[in-house]
Amino acid sequence: MIDDAIRVLAGDCTVIAEGTEREEYRGRVTTIVKPDNTVLVHDVDGYQPVAWLTRADSVSSDRANDFTLVAKKDTQTLRIAAHDQDGFAHYPSSAAGPPVGTCPDCDGALVRSSDVHCVGCGTRYGVPRDATIQADGSRCECGLSRMRVERGLAFDVCLDRNCESLDEAVAEAFDREWDCPEADCDGDLRILRRGGLIAGCERYPDCDTGFAIPAGVIDGECGCGLPTFDTHTGSRCLDATCERVLERRLEAEPASDD
Repeated sequence: MIDDAIRVLAGDCTVIAEGTEREEYRGRVTTIVKPDNTVLVHDVDGYQPVAWLTRADSVSSDRANDFTLVAKKDTQTLRIAAHDQDGFAHYPSSAAGPPVGTCPDCDGALVRSSDVHCVGCGTRYGVPRDATIQADGSRCECGLSRMRVERGLAFDVCLDRNCESLDEAVAEAFDREWDCPEADCDGDLRILRRGGLIAGCERYPDCDTGFAIPAGVIDGECGCGLPTFDTHTGSRCLDATCERVLERRLEAEPASDD
């Protein structure tokens, strides 16, 4: 389903904004009410609205006599009264983003914003924030674009996790690959999803050791025995609190002549 509609009111209106001060305007303006209840009143001049209220707590309208739209947030009120209404309409809307393919269900454009969604039918695919949609046009057998995600290795999977599961790919590569570093624990680390992907001790709840798997590829082994990952911020241990990586870096750096 497409996101909630954008509402548009156009005409000769009186606009009253009340908060710490009261301001009143009149003119032929266009008022836009976004799905998050942000209200923007535009006139012919410039790019900045004449008046606005961001994410109002409530937006109500009264079509009796002069059309009136009232938005309220805390102690702020924005009131728009149309003396001569040119039009009032609801228009379908969605988030906009770079195009990343074609929807196999309706041939609509797939775009990427916080997720990947179809502008036509609204079908959504949740993708990791660091995922790269394949720019070479490669597609899965289901017709969707593919994405590259780094979780220890670089995985090439379908946008639809029900078609190809990133979790299963990471588990196949790394499940039980690493020993639990906790003293007196002989458990292995399992690949699990707990909000995000983690490597958690199989002895849970007796051992609650667990580490979020970072975005990056494995580039070595830390002094603690866990793998290190090459991430966008540099090399780090699977255990984000481990200090052995810093120790290893200092040992590897050439001594200063100073």
